[in-house]
Amino acid sequence: MHFDFSFAHPTIWVFLAIVIVIAAAMYKGIHKVMAKALDDRADGIRKELDEARKLREEAQALLATFQRKQADAEEQAKDIVKQARLDAEAMATQARADLKERLERRAEQAEAKIKNAEAQAMADVKSRAVDLAAKAAEQILRTDLAGADHNALVKDGIAEMGKVLN
Repeated sequence: MHFDFSFAHPTIWVFLAIVIVIAAAMYKGIHKVMAKALDDRADGIRKELDEARKLREEAQALLATFQRKQADAEEQAKDIVKQARLDAEAMATQARADLKERLERRAEQAEAKIKNAEAQAMADVKSRAVDLAAKAAEQILRTDLAGADHNALVKDGIAEMGKVLN
């Protein structure tokens, strides 16, 4: 491409216009304003990044705190479950011992009642035997002993006592 330098050509005028606009902008200090705006924007972005970094660190610290609290809570829950199992086992052991003791007491009471009933029954039998013996003795005394068979009377009395005792 061959460039012809002539003032009649429009490219020259566009070039000169751009150079004049840039020179005027430089003279007015536009480059300083643009640099300051870019620096301010960079500072703003840097501050936002610093703030985001701080927030991230705080979030990580909070996360670590919550993780520690969660681990502590899980440990406490395990301890509570362990203690509850121990308490349940102790309560079950105590309940078994109490039940065994109550059963032994009831068995002793039942044995005592049986012994009392046996003693009462023996006393009743003895009382009945004494009553029968007294009646038999009275009957013997009232009847004529001369003609009676003593052996038959004794046998009858023993047989009657056997019926009563059974």
